[in-house]
This record gives sequence, C-alpha cells and structure tokens, in this order.
Amino acid sequence: MTTATAPSTSWRTQLTPTQWKSFWAAWVGYLLDGFDFVMITLVLTEIGATFQVSAAMTATLVSAAFIARWFGGLLLGAVGDRFGRKEAMVISILLYAGGSLLCAIAPWFWVIFAARVCIGMGMAGEYGSSATYVIESWPTHLRNKASGFLISGFSIGAGITAQVYALIEHLCSGTAAEPYAWRILFALGIIPIGLALWLRRALPEAGDYAQMRAEQERLEAAGHTIQRTDMVSILFARTTARTITNVAAALVAFSSLVVLYLFKDNVSGGIQILLWILVAAVMVSYMVQFEGRRWPVGVGVMLTVFAAFMYSWPLQALLPTYYKQALGMSTEVASNLVTATSFGAAAGCIMAGFLGDRFGTRKAYWCSLLFSEVLILPVFLISRDMAHSSFWWIVLLGVFIFVQQMFGQGIAGLLPKFIANYFSVDKRAAGLGFSYNVGALGGAIAPVLGIALAGDPKTGSGGLLPATWGLGWTLCILSFTFTAIVIVMIAFNFPYQLQKLFAPEAIRPTDRADFETAQENVLISPEVVNEKPPAHA
Repeated sequence: MTTATAPSTSWRTQLTPTQWKSFWAAWVGYLLDGFDFVMITLVLTEIGATFQVSAAMTATLVSAAFIARWFGGLLLGAVGDRFGRKEAMVISILLYAGGSLLCAIAPWFWVIFAARVCIGMGMAGEYGSSATYVIESWPTHLRNKASGFLISGFSIGAGITAQVYALIEHLCSGTAAEPYAWRILFALGIIPIGLALWLRRALPEAGDYAQMRAEQERLEAAGHTIQRTDMVSILFARTTARTITNVAAALVAFSSLVVLYLFKDNVSGGIQILLWILVAAVMVSYMVQFEGRRWPVGVGVMLTVFAAFMYSWPLQALLPTYYKQALGMSTEVASNLVTATSFGAAAGCIMAGFLGDRFGTRKAYWCSLLFSEVLILPVFLISRDMAHSSFWWIVLLGVFIFVQQMFGQGIAGLLPKFIANYFSVDKRAAGLGFSYNVGALGGAIAPVLGIALAGDPKTGSGGLLPATWGLGWTLCILSFTFTAIVIVMIAFNFPYQLQKLFAPEAIRPTDRADFETAQENVLISPEVVNEKPPAHA
C-alpha cells in the first residue's frame, strides 16, 4: 500500500527490499534499452559502408524503431492493463532479444530495418510497462525518484555502449573480424536479457494495480458490471463495425509511416503532408475512443512528448555522427564524448528525481529545461580546428555536453511520472505507453530532419540550410527551438489546458496537482462501471 505523506526518516529506509528488487528488475530493462537502441547511432557509418547505402538511408534505421512503437505501446500496454504489468515486461524483453539477434546476423540492409522495428515494439512495451510498474510499486511521495532513477538506466546503458563500441573496434581493427565488429556489438546486447528475465521471474504485482484489481472484484461482488478498459478491447472488441474501422486505420497508419520513412524521396511534399495528417488522425481517433471525454488530456500528452522528442533526439541520434564526421574525431574520442553525453543524462535523471519530489514534477521539469537552453550554445562553439588544435578543447566540449545533457535530457526522467498522473490505474499502462510512443514519432522525424537540413555531415553541402551552418548549428537550432516549446507546454500544463477547453466536466484533481501527495489515485475509470441492477421484487 503506498503512502500519501512523506515520513521524516531517510527516503532509502522507506523502501522495502521487494520495492528495490522491483526497481532493479525494471532498471536492467532500461539499461538494455539504452545499450541496444543507442548502438545503432554509433554504427550508422559502418552499416552504410557494409551495405553501400547513403547517410540518409542509414539514418532511417534510427527511425525504424519508431514506426511500430505506437502499436507496441498500444498492444503491450493493453497486456499490462488486462493481465498485469509483469507479463508485459517479460514480453517486451523477449522482443528485444529477437531484434538484437536479427541485427547481428542480418544479410541485407532491410533485415536490419525489420529488426529495428521489432526492437521498437519491445522498447514501447518496456517504457509503458516497466515505468508503470515501478511508479505504482513505490510510495507516492517518492515516485519522481522512481521515475527519474529508472530512466537513468537508458543513459547508463548508452554510456556503456560507447565504451564497448570503442573496445570492440580496437580489438577487431586490422584483423579478419574488423568487417564484423558492428555485428559483434549487437550480439553482445543479448547478455543483459538473461539477467532481466531472472530478476523478473518472481516479482509481485505493482501495488496500485493490485488495489485496482481488488476494487474491481469488490464492485463485481456487489453486483456491478465493469467493462474491459484495456486499449485492445476498446478499439478492437466492442463492435464489429468498430473493429473493422480500427483495423483499417491501423493498416493506413503503418503503410503511411513506411512510405514516409522508406520511400519519401519517391513522393511529393504534398503527399507526405497528407500521409502525416492521416497518421495523426488515426492516433487521435484511437485516443478519443480510449479515453472518451478525457481525450483532450491524452492528445495533449502526445503533443508534449512529440515536442520533447524533437528537442532531444537530434542530439541523441546524431551527436556520434557529428563527433566523427563534422569534427573529424577518432572512434575512441567520439566514444568518450558519447559516454560524457550519456552519463550527463544519467546524472540528470537522478537529479530530476530529487528535484521533482522537492519542487513538483512540472516545476522541476520546465525550470531545468530553461537552464539547459543557456548551455546548448557553448556545445557547438567548439569547431573542428579547435578540437584538433588542443586536447583541452575536447575536454571542455565533454564538460559542456555533460552539463547540458544533465539539465536538458536528464530531466526527461520525470516524463513517465508526468504522463502517469493523467491516467487512471486501469488504463495507465496503455495510456502511458501509447501516448508516449505516439509522441515519440518526433524521435523518428528528428534525425532525418537534421540530416535534411544540414546536408553532408562533413561539408554541409546538399542541405536546406546554408552550408556554413553545418550539422552542428543545425542540431543546436532544432534543440533550442523545440526545448522552448516544451518549456511553455509544461509550465502552463498543456494537457490540462486542453481538457479545460474542450471537456471541463471531466477534469480530475490529478490533472492540475503537481505533487503526488495532493492527489487521490483514480483506480477505475468511473464511466466503465455500470450501475448495480435493481433487485427483483
């Protein structure tokens, strides 16, 4: 049972061994998330050389994981809401295993693309189920820490990846294994999976979920009937007409995203805009059906997450390319800078947990982002000539990127907590998983947009922006602009404002409260509980 007020004792002593075990079981999954997914950003150049494809085409491998994430969030979120958070966590980790193995043995470029789609499904499930599980297992006044500490696993995994990448490159250099070095890296991603499965084998169910199930049983015992609230049931199992319509809509969304990320060079700009409108319409229609009168909150969350990915993923996806090609750094130096980037974000996630519990989720979030805006400019003031003239310029760049990522990327550790506040427990896994992963399409757009604007990473030619700007200033402009947008959206509580505008009668206290201790946990959506039938005379 979670508590609503913070005791005076140390926060560490307020957590039971079971709650810590629950945390570490989920954290390892996020470590794998960072290790396996960020790996693709480090080996884009090598994969391009192996399969003789362009930089723009290899960048679609970053986007590939995002094409199916929205459906992974929907499907595995529904599993988490209907059958339990644990089951969804296990399925997610198995999808990772299959995708990593497929990347390691892929004979063609399109096989790697398919593997990244599989990993995207696992990533979506991992984010929705694991984040929900940990947040619901920890005491209410410590849930910002639960959220921030958990997300740090992604960044630590990314940092480990950079060092393993440098080691494998060094060991394979000049040997017969050199052309297969990037395949070895993906094969190593299998290792954390066994540990994650072992830790998750005997976990108890999350506290909030167990309470929700108990409340459902109590209502049913009293004669009430409760409709299924998992997203799959709502979208695909209510009526035949709804099922057919939503299946067709899903096919439209998948097809549109495939065209947008694989064949966009073969279609006009007008067609691309139309396809994006179709994708957006499908996602909004799904959220409207899922949340009913509370659809504005869901749409507001999706838009906020979308903007957050647009500011963070130009850096997350393309900084390794910027280090190696725009600045001309060696693999070893680039890997060390990626480690600084990742560990800065990890430190920021941990910091975010403390700030969120102290000042409130939203206030901590937007204030940290505001500070990061000041820090983004110095990162890209260090030129190629400066980086090669003195080792200390590289050290300074590492310091700048560490601190910037701590306040810019790390504060996103509060995002699961931010999203979870808006959904009742019976819909939380899918609500969090779907809204986050739909918004994460911004992460699919960001690297492709960055390359399109900047052109060739080395020369800056062929881009939409002046060649003198290069990849560095393009990333700076994208990150700065969208960070400013997210600051406004979070500071003014954009999801709540949309709900207030379109359906104020469905507002809940959780929509505007910034502290978990000030909220009442909504276990079951009231609209799905049918009244007890009258007794017969």
